[in-house]
Amino acid sequence: MPIGSTPLPRPPAAPPARTPAAPSSRTTAPAAPPSRPGKSVRPAARPEWLALKTHAVKVGPMHLRDMFKADDRRGSKMCAEAMGTGIYLDYSKNRVTDETLQLLFKLAAASEVTQKRDAMFAGHKINTTENRAVLHVALRAPKTATINVDGRNVVPDVHAVLDQMMAFAGKIRSGEWRGNSGRRIRNVINIGIGGSDLGPVMACEALKAYSQRELTFRFISNVDGADFHEATRDLDPGETVFIICSKTFTTLETLTNANAAKQWVVTTMRDPKAVAKHFVAVSTNEEEVKKFGIDPANMFRFWDWVGGRYSMDSAIGLSTMIAIGPENFRAMLAGFHAMDNHFRTAPAERNLPMLMGMLAIWNNNFLFGAETVAVLPYSNYLKRFPAYLQQLTMESNGKHIDLEGMPVAFETGPIYWGEPGTNGQHSFYQLIHQGTRLIPCDLIGFCQPVDGSSAEQHDLLMANLFAQGEALAFGRTPEQAIADGVPAALAPFHVCQGNRPSNTLLAEKLTPQTLGALVALYEHMVFVQGVVWNIDSFDQFGVELGKHLAKGTAAEIAAPRAAKTTRDSSTSALIKRYQRFRKAT
Repeated sequence: MPIGSTPLPRPPAAPPARTPAAPSSRTTAPAAPPSRPGKSVRPAARPEWLALKTHAVKVGPMHLRDMFKADDRRGSKMCAEAMGTGIYLDYSKNRVTDETLQLLFKLAAASEVTQKRDAMFAGHKINTTENRAVLHVALRAPKTATINVDGRNVVPDVHAVLDQMMAFAGKIRSGEWRGNSGRRIRNVINIGIGGSDLGPVMACEALKAYSQRELTFRFISNVDGADFHEATRDLDPGETVFIICSKTFTTLETLTNANAAKQWVVTTMRDPKAVAKHFVAVSTNEEEVKKFGIDPANMFRFWDWVGGRYSMDSAIGLSTMIAIGPENFRAMLAGFHAMDNHFRTAPAERNLPMLMGMLAIWNNNFLFGAETVAVLPYSNYLKRFPAYLQQLTMESNGKHIDLEGMPVAFETGPIYWGEPGTNGQHSFYQLIHQGTRLIPCDLIGFCQPVDGSSAEQHDLLMANLFAQGEALAFGRTPEQAIADGVPAALAPFHVCQGNRPSNTLLAEKLTPQTLGALVALYEHMVFVQGVVWNIDSFDQFGVELGKHLAKGTAAEIAAPRAAKTTRDSSTSALIKRYQRFRKAT
């Protein structure tokens, strides 16, 4: 069926039998998440949710062409700017009316988004499955702020680590820090995985124009030995420092790569003491850090109230600070904090995280059943931003159990993906414009380049961004195709139905402050969605099962002879085949 005449929204799948989820085996988690006041009504049973379902039937047949014709001020009305951040949001190309927005805000109010937001900022333990506070906002709070966790103000601890990071970054950047052989450090390699890798990789790439170019920055995350080999093959260990990022200093993938780095340094330099000059740690486990050979004075701490995917502005960002310098890092923190303040204070109708979060819920749960969101930054520096958002959004809201331990009765976290424009235009935009799937898009652009590009070249880049938003919304009719010179027989093949929703995010320039604000915007958007869906956006138990099984699988692979196994026939056969061919090589 053409997108221009969208079918009625599909009804939500019938909820599974209400069998409570099994309690976590983690000792830090309560046996079952406590019931919370105001959450006795499940989201899909709320009157506000039901009102949106009814409203979607009315909005479904509407086309954006007609919405814009009916209101020539739509483009200037359906927009908002986060003051102090420089980020402007145009959401007029979403299939919404003024009534839609009011109904969405009523759902947010009934879900107690503002109350939960205030509880997060106050240090309450809103991560109920792990009984933890969620305080990435404390990482960018000013020194004068007071944010208590268990009766302790954590802000002084945050700034103490920041000062430690600044001192170390200054020594690397100035050449004061010397390797074991007395030579200057010229290469910085971050070893981590997940949030200990994706954030620093993205930030260093995004802010490359501000980095100290005589230093080389690389990142190792994959347990595949090829990742380590390619990152180090052309480097001198005597000029290289490794930042090992692991909260517990026991993460299997990270420690495997850390030990490979240790062997590389010690074997090449023929001195076990070289570890102290070529390794630092971002961790909470001082004992394991010392065992590795790292001086505890070179361990940078963070806290259990910082989730990995929310940690790029903590000590996990040490590589970023070394790359762009302490002052630029502080500017990035200021951008984070400005968006935090906007989220806390702006009314719903002008609140960017609230608007983006609720519009995503509208597309996902009511009008479209949209399964994915494409993030399309028109800046090559942001080429790793979609990958960063994949973890932030999908690890946070990829949940099928609500806070009461019951199966959810609707779709939660959509799949996030994307590539920078204009590359994506010659790859997957064909499916977005003419395919059968409905894919909402976030288009991100900047009014000024940061790299000295000519005005003409940057104008062309931005012309493509604006044109894509226009094409997604309004498409191309057969009559327009023929008027453009397309033969009538071929006109159907040139039709684009349009009516495909998009947000456009526009900022003056990609600066450290802008990047911080942009990341915080998506952090808080995720939070809004999680509250409305009544799920815990801050645990990630689904990540652990495969890692747990891999330990047993590794032991079975390493066994000198075939051992009895309780594994399924497929996995057992694959292991045996792997062992046979591994021995052959």
